[in-house]
Amino acid sequence: MAVPVTVYTEMTPNPTTMKFVVNKYLLVSGETVEFKMASDAKGYSPLAEELFKFPFVKNVFIAANFVTITKTDNVPWDFITMELREFVKSWIAESKDVLIQMPPVIAESEILNQNRKEFQPHEIDDAIRNLLDEYVRPAVENDGGAIDYRGFDNGIVTVVLKGSCSGCPSSTATLKGGIENLLKQHFSEIQEVVAENG
Repeated sequence: MAVPVTVYTEMTPNPTTMKFVVNKYLLVSGETVEFKMASDAKGYSPLAEELFKFPFVKNVFIAANFVTITKTDNVPWDFITMELREFVKSWIAESKDVLIQMPPVIAESEILNQNRKEFQPHEIDDAIRNLLDEYVRPAVENDGGAIDYRGFDNGIVTVVLKGSCSGCPSSTATLKGGIENLLKQHFSEIQEVVAENG
């Protein structure tokens, strides 16, 4: 028997992304997964694989209870929101798989960036993570995205922005005005916060 599922949409600060919020958990709380192309989703997320079959879907980000979809620029949300909402709703109602397994993080980062910086553990890593989890993560998730802490080196904190935050016009303001100020208030060592491409 189908589970009664409701899905509502929320605009995000990024005009090319829309958040589709579901009334049940899709992933274990705290986990997120992002697929930038159909081939990335193959064997990992049947839901994302199917979403990429829509010609206007450019990116799929899945979190605890929402899916953030990034669309191509050639079609306005007015024409596709209802279709995507109904698709997500029926997928969940039929209890189809959202995620079979998490994609391997190492392989993904190797493909994305062969020269990705490696960070040495630092004594303030946990404190930075805690601040991000407590103050930043809820706001970012509210906007249909996610933030991951990469590391601290030489006065610079590096984070990865995902979902609607990736490529969002206002993400730079969030990064500099919000996150950087918050961390500088707590740690005199921090001079800057930068985002690495997810």
